[in-house]
Amino acid sequence: MALFQPTEMFRGVERITPEYLAQKGIRGLILDVDNTLTGHGSQELPAQVDAWLRAVKAAGVRLVIASNNVEKRVAPFAQRLGVAHCAFCCKPAPWGLARARRILGLAKGEVALVGDQIFTDALGANLYGIPILLVQPMYEDTKPSIRLKRALEAPVLAHWRKKGGRIL
Repeated sequence: MALFQPTEMFRGVERITPEYLAQKGIRGLILDVDNTLTGHGSQELPAQVDAWLRAVKAAGVRLVIASNNVEKRVAPFAQRLGVAHCAFCCKPAPWGLARARRILGLAKGEVALVGDQIFTDALGANLYGIPILLVQPMYEDTKPSIRLKRALEAPVLAHWRKKGGRIL
């Protein structure tokens, strides 16, 4: 069960403050896209996420996008944000996260993954050996496959909360 547990859970990315990151020694973030930074398939960046990205960049935190989606989806979004990216990361397999970490030029102990799914993001980060800062999904999922995953995630998160996990 530990492989599926988040390191921390947040109501949204904007709750992950530069102060929190500095306190944990995190100098770089590997960012998921869909339902973490924006809606599924969207190229629009919500105002609160834009403000958060500016704040963490200003604090010197390095950023890279690591998505399971294809280059055609990920590249334009990353370009709009002014950050590097890795498309088709195949999370939970750790090699895409390793590629993203190398882009950041940081040691494993200095990076964390920010994502919204247990079976891709949390499992991938735990397999790779980096913290997973899980965020609650931005929007309700409409794809049946993701709705099924969310239903399967519920008991995992309930177990995590029972053991003292809290949402920041």
